[in-house]
Amino acid sequence: MKPFLLHEPTTVDEAVALLAESGGDAKLYAGGTELLLAMKAGVLSYGALVNVKTIPGFDAITLDGGELVIGAAATHAAIEHSPLVLDGLPLLADVERRVANVRVRNVGTLAGNLCFADPHSDPATLLLVLNATLTVAGPHGARSVAIADLQLGPYETSLAEDELVLDVRIPPPPAGMRAAYVKFGHHHRPTLGVAAALVVEGGVIADARLALGCVGPVASRLTRSEDALRGARVAALAEDSPTVREAARLAAEDADAIDDLHGSAEYKDHLAGVFVERALREALASNGGGGGGSRERAIPGP
Repeated sequence: MKPFLLHEPTTVDEAVALLAESGGDAKLYAGGTELLLAMKAGVLSYGALVNVKTIPGFDAITLDGGELVIGAAATHAAIEHSPLVLDGLPLLADVERRVANVRVRNVGTLAGNLCFADPHSDPATLLLVLNATLTVAGPHGARSVAIADLQLGPYETSLAEDELVLDVRIPPPPAGMRAAYVKFGHHHRPTLGVAAALVVEGGVIADARLALGCVGPVASRLTRSEDALRGARVAALAEDSPTVREAARLAAEDADAIDDLHGSAEYKDHLAGVFVERALREALASNGGGGGGSRERAIPGP
């Protein structure tokens, strides 16, 4: 690895100034689980890294008016074990528990994961159905960025070179929300991930949110499948329900999958339909309140 400077700011303003002064030759450093590997391989090269872990309170996990606020330096493991997350949004803790491996979870951060924008990653898919936002700071002040507007493509985000994420914010789940996350793969990086969040009122699906990740360049909402589910009576969504099958069929059509080392586009289109149906079944079977469950299915070994 080429030599580089390591800056350790103690305030957000100092970190922003270091980024701005670098002219693009500095990169933010939190967990570094992806960044340092890329630098060692010579894929990325920077003259300096700006360590945000030295900013006091940057790893805090708090509540703000009912919103769950996860600091930019909070690790996956810290989120997994946070009493606030376990009590208010246990599905997030469950998904974080299955990110990569224990080494990555102990060092890597949720904000870093989102900003690195690896297309084969779990958190962005789940956060899409939770309507999460990021607070971002730069030379011109702070702004809010919807999770749907953050990732533009593989390893590409909408953030400027002199901006940094302050926190990830997740609004409280609506009353009656049933949620689930399912994933499929045989490596640390998933082949596919599906998040489902259904808001049930009076036995009817008042709102449906579905997101599909890891099969294409970025995670995305499945809007046609969502429309097919809204207004359906939960009691009618039993096994082999035409409504659930239609939502799964539309998901397979809209997957926007690409060929890569994890499989062909045709293969992943098929998986999308299968796993959307499974995610819906698991969400419907959950007890509401945004708890839900997370499941991982691996390809059996030889």
